[in-house]
Amino acid sequence: MPETHRIASSAVSVVIAAKGAEPVSLKDAAGTELLWQAGPEWPRHAPVLFPIVGRLAGDTLRSGGEAYRLTQHGFARDAQFEWLERSSDRARLAFSDDKTTRDKYPFAFRLELDYRVEGASFAATARVTNPSADAVLPFSIGAHPGFRWPLVEGVPKEAHVLEFAAQETGPSRSVIGGLLGPEQPLPFGGRTMTLMPELFANDAVVMPSLSSRSVRYVAVAPEGGIARALTISWRGYDDLGVWSPPSGAPFLCIEPWRGMASPQGWDGAFIDKPGVSRLKPGATATFEWRVEV
Repeated sequence: MPETHRIASSAVSVVIAAKGAEPVSLKDAAGTELLWQAGPEWPRHAPVLFPIVGRLAGDTLRSGGEAYRLTQHGFARDAQFEWLERSSDRARLAFSDDKTTRDKYPFAFRLELDYRVEGASFAATARVTNPSADAVLPFSIGAHPGFRWPLVEGVPKEAHVLEFAAQETGPSRSVIGGLLGPEQPLPFGGRTMTLMPELFANDAVVMPSLSSRSVRYVAVAPEGGIARALTISWRGYDDLGVWSPPSGAPFLCIEPWRGMASPQGWDGAFIDKPGVSRLKPGATATFEWRVEV
């Protein structure tokens, strides 16, 4: 089976890889690449985070009195997905539990990714299904797309902003050693975050339970006005992470999440982890992020 598949509309084209069900290219009608192309600073493009977002204490999942090793962001991003549909404007892929996953995460699941393009819009829908007849499925899920930063050549990084759909009052959470640290004020007031490398000196800016369900990522032209803008929106996700490597790199990750890393000092049963989702037997939960090019 092909390892990648391209979907396209008149305004946008996207390439999806079977490994990790990961979008690896997002181009506009002029052929301009908008996704980070997996350079040495970060070897990914837009991975799917499942069944955890961030890290667990000691990279250890605890369930039923047993301990399982599960590393940062889970295993879906490195899994080989099965193609369900490949058409000119849609791609669907799926991945289910097996012995390898149960050695790390002792739960039955099915994860399906559904990618679509329409006009200038690209939508990524994740569906998590609990196939168990009697057991609750605890999980977290997140998107991790990395966009070019600067978004337009010649526009300084510091001339970019995130414009939130609603006024945000915080708090945000710090990240310490990959785990959630104490609450702290948002690094901006109101609806506009000015982007600068210094924001990420201590890892991601983590924003739990946002009021907004969309942000506009804007490159401000030197003469004023907008040089380029992307709108990233989501549903089903509650939290948002914004990240770029603290050492500096030409990309910015805008990450809708449902769930976050373990708080510092917490090391209990996974099903009781703060922020974890619990899916009833036979149920399906749906999450979507979308970008308007």
